[in-house]
Amino acid sequence: MMMLTLPDGREEAVTLRRSESVDAAAIEGLMGESARAVFGRINVIHLLEKANLAVTVAGEEDQVLGHASFFDHPVGGLVDATQWETFVQKHFGAGKCTTLNTLFLHLFVAQPDFASPSLKEILRAVFNSVVELEFVFLLSPHLGDPEVALKETFKPLQRRSDHGPHFISFMCRRGLFCPMLRIRSARVEDHDDIMRLFEEQTSLQLNSQLAQRPFFLSELIEAQDLLKQTAVCENDSVTVGFLSATSDIDLQLLQDFDLSEFEGLFGQSEDNNDDNNSSTSGGGGAAEGAPQATPTQPETNQEAENAEQPSEEQQQEEAEEAEPPEEKPNAFAIQLFVINKTFEMRSADFMPYVFKVFPEMDYCVMTVPTVSSELPLLQSFVRAPRRTTSQLPCELYICSRSSLSSVEVKPAVPADRRAVVRLVTELRANEAPLLDFKMYCEAGVDREGRRLQAYVVRVNRQLVGLLILRDEEDLEYVRARFNVESFVYFSQHAAEEQALLRHFLLQRSLQHLSRHVLKDALRLSRRSCLYLRVYPPEGSPENSCVHHLDAVLNCVVPVRPRRQIVYPLESLGANAPSRRITQDQPPFTLSLLSRKLTMEPKVVINARIVVVGASATALSFLEVLCFCPHLRFNNLTLVSTHGFPGNSPEDAAFLSTSHASSSRDFDQQPLHYCVSVVAAKMVAINRKCRFISLSTGGRLSYDHLVLCTGLQYQVLCLGVNGGDDPPPARSPTPSDLLNDPLPARSPAPSNLLTLNDPHDCVAARCWLSAHFLKLQNQAVVYGSSLDVFTVVEKLLALGVAGSRLHLVLTPPSGPGTSCFGDPAVEAAVLEALSWTEVQVHRDLLLLHVNDGEEEPLDLLTSVTFSRGTDGEQLRLECGVLLNLSNRGVDRDAFRSINDSFLVFDSRLVVDASFCTNDPAIFGAGPLTKFSCGYHADRWSHAHFSSRQVGQELAAALLPMFDPTLEAPEEPSAQEERLVPLYQQPKIQGLMVGSCRWASTTCT
Repeated sequence: MMMLTLPDGREEAVTLRRSESVDAAAIEGLMGESARAVFGRINVIHLLEKANLAVTVAGEEDQVLGHASFFDHPVGGLVDATQWETFVQKHFGAGKCTTLNTLFLHLFVAQPDFASPSLKEILRAVFNSVVELEFVFLLSPHLGDPEVALKETFKPLQRRSDHGPHFISFMCRRGLFCPMLRIRSARVEDHDDIMRLFEEQTSLQLNSQLAQRPFFLSELIEAQDLLKQTAVCENDSVTVGFLSATSDIDLQLLQDFDLSEFEGLFGQSEDNNDDNNSSTSGGGGAAEGAPQATPTQPETNQEAENAEQPSEEQQQEEAEEAEPPEEKPNAFAIQLFVINKTFEMRSADFMPYVFKVFPEMDYCVMTVPTVSSELPLLQSFVRAPRRTTSQLPCELYICSRSSLSSVEVKPAVPADRRAVVRLVTELRANEAPLLDFKMYCEAGVDREGRRLQAYVVRVNRQLVGLLILRDEEDLEYVRARFNVESFVYFSQHAAEEQALLRHFLLQRSLQHLSRHVLKDALRLSRRSCLYLRVYPPEGSPENSCVHHLDAVLNCVVPVRPRRQIVYPLESLGANAPSRRITQDQPPFTLSLLSRKLTMEPKVVINARIVVVGASATALSFLEVLCFCPHLRFNNLTLVSTHGFPGNSPEDAAFLSTSHASSSRDFDQQPLHYCVSVVAAKMVAINRKCRFISLSTGGRLSYDHLVLCTGLQYQVLCLGVNGGDDPPPARSPTPSDLLNDPLPARSPAPSNLLTLNDPHDCVAARCWLSAHFLKLQNQAVVYGSSLDVFTVVEKLLALGVAGSRLHLVLTPPSGPGTSCFGDPAVEAAVLEALSWTEVQVHRDLLLLHVNDGEEEPLDLLTSVTFSRGTDGEQLRLECGVLLNLSNRGVDRDAFRSINDSFLVFDSRLVVDASFCTNDPAIFGAGPLTKFSCGYHADRWSHAHFSSRQVGQELAAALLPMFDPTLEAPEEPSAQEERLVPLYQQPKIQGLMVGSCRWASTTCT
């Protein structure tokens, strides 16, 4: 909200925001004859869809007071959109105008009283938001007289000659609204101004450190030399920013990041002797190979050489033992940076200056804490990828000297082929771009006859990037399967204006320019929508190459898949939907970039969010974060024993599912490439240092930890004490887990199968095929959940005779409780099982195995059960025991929670906002329960849809990262003890023989 001063002196509160399609009617109402005389007749909906940037001035009641639309080419009909640079140069000699720094005004309308102040505020906002922008043109073939507000702001251009088309020409420069800052070397007299900036902009911690050393900045400024430099930026002779940089850095401290594509930030030393004589100085050690040799060292070496000349043999031995030439750092680091909030969008003005004062360095690096927001200065930087073993609580950003040069995107020609081959080789990409580039040069189409368009990216005349687009011929399929219309009006984009991004290659140091490269490619190809398909890692029918994927994902928005109707095609006959819609294609994730999204940057979130457990709750939580169109989470990590849950083959689907989503739905989500996966188990939590220990021996640091491990069937404890009456076999209790006396850590018998996830199911299927199905021994299924009936049904489907199966049901947890929730349903299912000759034994507990033999147990031969009421025992021969009993918290998860002093009361205790007693640790799903103060044991997360619980967990955490969301208000004393309720149903289903059962429960 800002105050706008009107010509009559009144002040009005207004808001500047991106224009939306709902503004179209109001914008149409503001168009008068003067606007049509300058801009022509305009379809406003079409304009809003195709504009690169559209800004609306809205009043307190969100009424439209003014609007302006900007494109990357002049008004249609004046000049071809792909040739406007030549046109402008020919008529005005504007050699500094490029596609990167120029926009064109296609429409401006406003209420009469708001016209002049609205236009000025819109242009000020546009120049502030688009850092590279220098010029805004108003070129129109309509020769009407612009209104006063336009004449005040835009200055007429003098044409070189009167030849050519007739049109009006005006231009507005950045300097009128947001001038570039003046950068100079800092002086000691700037100290007070700089300190004032630190007090206003930086954290309390840094201010306290500066207070302890009041002359730190003065000493830093006075100590400037070839290795250390400081600079300030000025606006109207007032200091508004400060930067300190040094080339005395230790690059070994940055080895937690992958620097291979930046040459390790090293450069070859020209004088190896100087490198060998370099000294180490400065805090934290000197940079490797830094040119800091003391002046007396060369003289000392020369005297020693003259005093004793080595023999030829000694010289040869020394030459063989000599180390290869050392490398010296090729980077300098920004140590301190602060700037007034009003001018922070001009932070990039520092970069040409700092590269000038470090002429021998090609890279500038800057580390930023993961919990801080991304600074506007970093728009000129590229984020270096972290190594999986990194423990540093910061992100590394790198700016290349070459990124300051002009960038141009041009249509590719056959003469570019050699440079393209060199680029593909340098980036270690596959050969698919070369094959498509060859087809483009030879025929302009691919092997299936689909049109190709190729564009090259050049910096200083050197080819640094390649894009290849292809016609998108499956538009009906895409529109039917994905919710594309959440972002664009499909009717406003012709089929020939939509393309598929086939290949994208760009040098890593320039990938912060990916958005501009894609925008220019849309203009040159006359496209308005660009689609990106990403297939699951198992395999892809499309051999496309996107290098690097992260750079493109920062520009595009993920598109959610639509839920599909299963049509009875044979019954519908001629009334069936088009085959282009119903035909099955390999599943893929779809992302979109349209013209109106090319200048809408995302909010970058570097906070390290670690999710433990690949449960339905965890996957739903990650799905919400990955589908946020305006947020980009760089550090999402999933810790799971087997990674993402695999797709169980039909003959290995032993466990019941929630039916909330299918494997195809999962393959259409961007989790595979937005989330890093660590295949391990959490074995400890260090809350003080904020890291978890893994079963692989490594550590994983976090800023926010989310525990969603769910519940698992526990491995049976088969230990005995050697007495006459061995204790019953049982599942571990919390006291067992705490005291760790269990022999269950010893290998379990090979025919004791405990099923918890698809990986266990596939392993069980392989074991059964090799050791059970073709034999005649018996199988025992033990437990009381719905899964035991699913396992029995799957064994029957595999061809196991019902007479070989024993279903042993444990006693219910309470009177009248059943996994079916209805005794009549349970009776019907048991009756259906009786027709298959499956033997059902009820209310039994496992007493011991192998008639009480002592461990180690290599193979189970018999199992004995007892009934608690009368002591009756049941002994069964056992070829395999499938254990699905005592579902509880995983052993390692429990010990991690308990040892880190998180509150645990048979479950992890959370509040209504999913918080534990540690503000950085959250919990959700069946693992958790509400604290006793809520008096809501029956309303725990286990009773609701895990998918919705995960969505609500994401909704609770998003206000911490999303600047567009307001933090929720603190609940009142009466409301803070209310638990949330969920509406989505919890679905269960079962098929036993001819019996079909489905249950849908919701609150």
